[in-house]
Amino acid sequence: MGFGLAVIIGNTIGAGILRTPGEVAAYLPNAGWFLLAWVIGGLYALLGALSIAELGTMMPQSGGQYVYAKRALGDYAGFVVGWSDWISTCGTTALISMVIGEYASAFWPLLAGRATWIAAAVMIAFAALQWRGINWGSHIQNLTSLLKAVAFIVLVVACFALGNRQDAPSVAPASSQPFFFSLILALQSVIYTYDGWTGVIYFSEEVQQPSRDIPRALFGGVISIIAIYLLVNLAFLYVLPIGKMAAEPFVAGAAAQAIFGTRGEKIIQILVIISMLSSVNANTLMASRVLFGMSRDALFSEKATTVNQGGTPTTALLVSTIIALFFVLSGTFNQVIAVLAFFFVANYTISFLSVFILRRRQPAAPRPYRTIGYPITTGLAFFGSIAFLIGAIASDTRNSLYALFLLAISYPAFLVIQQIGKKSRPQ
Repeated sequence: MGFGLAVIIGNTIGAGILRTPGEVAAYLPNAGWFLLAWVIGGLYALLGALSIAELGTMMPQSGGQYVYAKRALGDYAGFVVGWSDWISTCGTTALISMVIGEYASAFWPLLAGRATWIAAAVMIAFAALQWRGINWGSHIQNLTSLLKAVAFIVLVVACFALGNRQDAPSVAPASSQPFFFSLILALQSVIYTYDGWTGVIYFSEEVQQPSRDIPRALFGGVISIIAIYLLVNLAFLYVLPIGKMAAEPFVAGAAAQAIFGTRGEKIIQILVIISMLSSVNANTLMASRVLFGMSRDALFSEKATTVNQGGTPTTALLVSTIIALFFVLSGTFNQVIAVLAFFFVANYTISFLSVFILRRRQPAAPRPYRTIGYPITTGLAFFGSIAFLIGAIASDTRNSLYALFLLAISYPAFLVIQQIGKKSRPQ
């Protein structure tokens, strides 16, 4: 369960919580509504965890949401979920590594202009450590996630201990948009910041007692993230009035400068670097498991099912790292993630739908954990995901159209890849 908590916290908490509060404050320039948005986002993640825990214990197989989509909706749905998840996870690994490179080059002048090579070195280093076995990957995740949690706790304590309490009003100038639309846009930003809470399901068959530890890790991870996010935002509100937060593209930097003065920038750079390390390790672990799971089902080469003595899917890890390196060196990670954001939302929707389908088609299947409050809780998560998907399409129509184009051509690609996967296996 400790690893499950570590991978959820490490995969979820990143640079988003340092930047997103400014966006949310701009949409909801009222301290009460601002905090309520973070609570609602956390409750959505918790509702989702209730349903994903059932799927995770019912199908304790590594590969993430791909496993559930394939069983409930067939090979093609599994293909779409799996490949979009794998590519976007590789892109996320590249993006996070690039953030580390940029902040490291800003912190150490000797590294200036070398952000790309720092990012590549970070990815290769984590892949090399994971190559030694799952124990190495687990220990690194535990350590880096602990460092991340400690770093954020130190930031919160510093804000309350060293910051000057703001006497400014808790309401800033009203947003120019209608309140309902402002709330939806704010919740979109918040929910994106909560993304990553499903981390443990990518390793379901590597968890020693999945029927017990997957639900505990999911619930404990989500509750921990909600607590950390609320504490961080309360700390920011203590240091900065809501109006100043709304005008800041990087709230954490402004808060650190208010507390530490000119040293604040360096402190935040260190915080970002520390907090990103666990995210790189988590995404590297997750990408290799998705590719491993698909390869086992003939949706990629059989060679990607190779596992070394340490338990690491080495070929899947190598291919995933190469793709992430390509995204960094070509500078295409932002475009990849922007286009595949459509699938990120759609995959959650498919997972929640899978709970309903499997309850109907396979009512007698073993379910060590059953969703609390089903069907209401699963229904709320499902319709919330649909609403979020509509909002994502409306707010980024161009990239959503690219994603729909990829979906349109995915079926012939599925047939080709399926045939290649089958041919790579001995008859």
